[in-house]
Amino acid sequence: MFIVCGEALFDVFAGAATATGFSLDARIGGSPLNVAIGLARLGQPVGFLGAISNDFLGQRLLRALSDEGVDDRCIVRVDASTTLGLVGLDETGVPSYAFYGHGAADRQLTPDRLPALPDAAGVLQLGSYAMVVEPVAAALRDLVEREHGRRLVAYDVNVRLNVEPRVDAWRAVLGWMLPRTHLLKLSEEDLALLHPGEHEAALAQRWRDAGVAWVVVTRGARGAVAYTPAGVVEVQGRRVEVVDTVGAGDSFQAAMLTYLAERDALSQRALREAPRALVMAALAFAADAAAVTCSRRGADLPRRAELPPAP
Repeated sequence: MFIVCGEALFDVFAGAATATGFSLDARIGGSPLNVAIGLARLGQPVGFLGAISNDFLGQRLLRALSDEGVDDRCIVRVDASTTLGLVGLDETGVPSYAFYGHGAADRQLTPDRLPALPDAAGVLQLGSYAMVVEPVAAALRDLVEREHGRRLVAYDVNVRLNVEPRVDAWRAVLGWMLPRTHLLKLSEEDLALLHPGEHEAALAQRWRDAGVAWVVVTRGARGAVAYTPAGVVEVQGRRVEVVDTVGAGDSFQAAMLTYLAERDALSQRALREAPRALVMAALAFAADAAAVTCSRRGADLPRRAELPPAP
């Protein structure tokens, strides 16, 4: 069972101009929530761990998780507002965000309210701004410290400087996570923000020396690369008519984890012993999933029937 930890919010897209402003289209979102739903849609047992508001937006988030079959035993309810992420898209569909979430519910998970994990939980998936804003970041670090020796830890960095603008804060969390992370994913944009001018392969080797089994770097339309004990493995991106890229990285992560889970390859030993063909197939399946998400608006991650059969 996967336990996905972090924030749940609403992405609010600007629509057509009206006589007095804009129409708005609010959709459930937040990188961890997207990954949880993506795993559920691909047939994986998954629960969400985080704080969700008691307000009407929080109720809608809960209903969405329930409708998708995501386990809610690790959700903590709080009396705080739900974060809103205003999404603007450029001419290629690449999003920019403005977050309205200071003091909001998804930040209010505290170490003393950290829920117990189900016995079946084998993988912790963490990432995005919940790892750097307090008090939730302290709670999640406590969880990782307690569990990384007995459960697999996957970490998707997902830097959001408009939530926490201090690059050093993101860099410090990454440094702390390295010896406690088994599968690390980040984008080229994350790399450029955290380590401008440094060579990708050298960084990946340094991180693997720190204890990470796989370092996976997504490259948008150009695909992805994984640095693993089997060597450096690359896949190309898929050609697709892009509506926007919101949720593409989350879709990639959910699909990669699914592929590995279905082949009993989500353990520290299995990741370190994975042959090159398995790494390539996992990346290819993840790239297919990300392409589907890019072909429609918002973080609408694919179901299994929408993807090619996995080898």
